[in-house]
Amino acid sequence: MGRGDKSSYTDKQKRQARHIEQSEREAGRDKEEAERIAWATVNKQDGGGKKKSSSSSS
Repeated sequence: MGRGDKSSYTDKQKRQARHIEQSEREAGRDKEEAERIAWATVNKQDGGGKKKSSSSSS
């Protein structure tokens, strides 16, 4: 079972995590370990969760 609330992630981040998890499962990892690796990778790449866009106008 997944840890934490994944609702703050974008659809793209969720797709990336599913893809990474699938690759890890094919490499022989169990479901929990594959899911942990997938979300850790997404968090490392994007800093986790949705980003708030900041517009700087001068």
